[in-house]
Order: sequence, then structure tokens, then C-alpha cells
Amino acid sequence: MKSYVATPATIERKWYVVDATDKTLGRLASEVAKVLRGKNKPTYTPFLDTGDYVIIVNADKFKVTGKKMVQKTYFSHSDYIGGTKFVRLDEMLEKHPERIVEHAVKGMLPKGALGNQMYRKLFVYCGPDHKHQAQKPEALDF
Repeated sequence: MKSYVATPATIERKWYVVDATDKTLGRLASEVAKVLRGKNKPTYTPFLDTGDYVIIVNADKFKVTGKKMVQKTYFSHSDYIGGTKFVRLDEMLEKHPERIVEHAVKGMLPKGALGNQMYRKLFVYCGPDHKHQAQKPEALDF
């Protein structure tokens, strides 16, 4: 009996489009991370990037449950003394809504070089339009 192990030459990648309208942020991010990682394929190999490309449109129309819109904060630090910044979810939604979805998906990918490689296959847009029509992406529903 032999186990199948994918190689970079045998990996086939598809393009998918996901509409984030009225989808819960965390559930959307976990499903997208699964596709980016390749766990939805029978050829999944843990130490290789076997995932597909994902385009998320309408990234500013997701929903969150509870009081997350005013209680959830994003933390960053400038590496200087006193350089901490806290931004609430509703403030980030006004300025950079695509970063919210990117941050949620990136947190669900593996850390390190392999996770960075998977993250590069994610494209997030606020409106319904995207610039990847030439790749003929398929609609992906959860």
C-alpha cells in the first residue's frame, strides 16, 4: 500500500469568487482559509501549498454577531515606546474594510513561509468588481 503525496508539478489550482454579503466574518474566514490551504481537495498535503486562489468581493458587507462592532479592537505597535495603537472594528470598517477580512483569514492560516505563500493567493475587494476576470473564477458558496 502506498500513500499519495502531492508534488509541486502535480498541483492544479482553480480560481474562486466569494461574495461576503451578509456572511458572518469568522465563518467566512474559516471557509476561505480551508480553500486557500487546500483542505477541500483529496490531494491535500500538509507540508505543501495545494490550495486554490480566492477572490472575495463585497468585503465591506460582512456581518458580525453580538457587540463586536464596538468592542472588538485591532492592536498594532510601532516598536517605539508608547507606540501602541488600538482601532475598533467600526473605525476600521470605515477606513479599510478589506483589511478586516484579510486579517481574519490570515489568522487562520499556518504561520511561517508556507502560510505566507498561501496568503498571497487571497484577493479582497470592497465592491462587486475585481480585476481577475481573465482567470474565469468559479462562484464558491458555503
